[in-house]
Amino acid sequence: MQNQEVKMMITCTFVNKTREKQWKENYPDFQRIAEHALEVLNKQGDYTISVIFVKSRKIHEINRDYRQVDRPTDVISFAACDDQDEFELIEEAEVELGDIFINVEAAISQAEEYGHSLRREICFLFTHGLLHCFGYDHMQPDEEKIMFDLQHEILDPLVPRV
Repeated sequence: MQNQEVKMMITCTFVNKTREKQWKENYPDFQRIAEHALEVLNKQGDYTISVIFVKSRKIHEINRDYRQVDRPTDVISFAACDDQDEFELIEEAEVELGDIFINVEAAISQAEEYGHSLRREICFLFTHGLLHCFGYDHMQPDEEKIMFDLQHEILDPLVPRV
């Protein structure tokens, strides 16, 4: 019996609504994080995800209009599937995970507040949003522990906390 290599791939599509070119620097990191996440989560198949860079005003509007929370936030994910079990039912050639909106102004502020690099904060927000798109949540303490442990397992080997 031969070992068959399992095919897994994730395609990230980026949209920059900030008019600031510096966010392109993060595209290769996001791709590596997404590919590593597939390994850690033991996901097989092909996936796509969209990442949209926005500023506080825009994410405030999104948060208000879609979540009824009238304030800006750092990251918002719109998952194509609501929970992890739904992925088992999808039989398409490529699975659309959803959209991740990252507030670059919050990332800058939080990087300074937490004492780590902007690169680390942007990549953390992407990882957090990606896990939401894979159906993970942190509303309950047991869910929070699982999700936060996965964030560190996925991100820490790739982007140091400096």
